[in-house]
Amino acid sequence: MTIDPELLALGELSLHGRLVAASNGTYQGSVSLNGETATVVYKPVEGERPLWDFPDGTLAQREFAAYVVSEALGWSVVPPTLLRDGPLGVGMVQLWIDEAELGPGETELVDIVPQGRVPKGWVGVLEALDGRHNPVTLVHADNEALKRMAVFDAVVNNADRKGGHVLNPGDGRVYGVDHGVTFNADDKLRTVLWGWAGDSIPADLLDDVRRLADQLAGGFGQQLCELITTVELTATRERCATLLKTGTFPYPSDDWPAIPWPAF
Repeated sequence: MTIDPELLALGELSLHGRLVAASNGTYQGSVSLNGETATVVYKPVEGERPLWDFPDGTLAQREFAAYVVSEALGWSVVPPTLLRDGPLGVGMVQLWIDEAELGPGETELVDIVPQGRVPKGWVGVLEALDGRHNPVTLVHADNEALKRMAVFDAVVNNADRKGGHVLNPGDGRVYGVDHGVTFNADDKLRTVLWGWAGDSIPADLLDDVRRLADQLAGGFGQQLCELITTVELTATRERCATLLKTGTFPYPSDDWPAIPWPAF
């Protein structure tokens, strides 16, 4: 999905309302410039709730850093995003992605099915009991777009890849949103996309990770340090090195919950 960068950066930002389900101050709005308008998400720094493991006032920067890394990989996993001023101060502004309307029998890219009934073309993640104590399986689609997202999450150390953070606009692309808790120096990968754990990462994705690793060792890494710390940059480089060494999708850590809660 493309958008004029000047529209996102320079357009007049108007707020439509607050997204009350979000844990931090999150608003839907629009940017308008020279007769063009686009819907956006706006997360002002002033609306952030401090987290014990992430410094106050850095969630918006991490959202932007995730976009920058996504673009450096050439994957466009994250919708167009930037940091800019707005009605409530400096914050993250991101292009709003409308999901496709699903027809009868269609499902999201991440779903819950009765235990033992993983659909063809899907992979199982874990088995559990639902709110009514029925045995179910958490599943996700087995496709290349989600594989890119899973590798991306491993690179940026995404601690919050919920099913609801995986967006399907219906054009063949898959977007991920809500990357405020990324790039921690400690292993905090929490995701619903564990279906390939231990499987080989496709060679073309590893080539992109190798290219990113080279960039992180140079000027691009220095630029990224304007958004994250030098310790976090080093940890990002180490995660890339680990992926390149093993060549496989990571397994969950025993030291941290593997699935975000709630999962959707």
